[in-house]
Amino acid sequence: MEANETPKQLAFDLPSRPALGKSDFFISDCNSMAVKLMEDWANWPNRQHILSGPVGSGKTHLALVWAKSLSANVIKISDVFDVELPKVTSTSLVIEDIDEQPKSAELENNLFHLFNMLIENGYYLLLTGKKDPKFWNLNLPDLRSRILGMRNARLLPPDDRLFLALIAKLFADRQIYPKPEVLQYIARHGERSFSTASRLVDFLDKAALGEGKKISLKFTASYLHKFNDPQS
Repeated sequence: MEANETPKQLAFDLPSRPALGKSDFFISDCNSMAVKLMEDWANWPNRQHILSGPVGSGKTHLALVWAKSLSANVIKISDVFDVELPKVTSTSLVIEDIDEQPKSAELENNLFHLFNMLIENGYYLLLTGKKDPKFWNLNLPDLRSRILGMRNARLLPPDDRLFLALIAKLFADRQIYPKPEVLQYIARHGERSFSTASRLVDFLDKAALGEGKKISLKFTASYLHKFNDPQS
């Protein structure tokens, strides 16, 4: 596929989708399998699943789409200290940022009880984290075994198509619409990561405002070099 092809948009058909945020979720080869596994939630083993991927890859967006479709509760891992177990296990549940949990036996015990109560009540559970589950800091053997036995939908770093769409979307969020050759130049020469895309667009926007210039191909080539090598 050519780099200037536009990825198709997420296939979830939910009337509430715009409320999830102004960013559209674009599907490309690097995330299509994860999206398919999320869409196939009715067939999740034990009604449980993990969604992992780097910062900016769309974990929260996908998790909120899923949560909306099942009227699920959404909490952070830090909330597990204070949650009322009967309340959060009375419907399906999303727990975000599992790999950011503080080291705590109490938290891990609460989390294990959440697992068991959701299974007993027939509800679904989705966990999210940046790292692969085998790198999560879990010490309770039963909990670690349970999590490592769950299927993981992994969002991979962006490929050419997704990176191009992401750059265009980040500029559009700022009401900036560079010419296609500018976007293609960035896609060819920029570091291909979600976090870099956000920082680069911010860098170019501020530089253009500071100089009172448009983000042209010449301008982009010059400032992309400065972004990639700040010491030059």
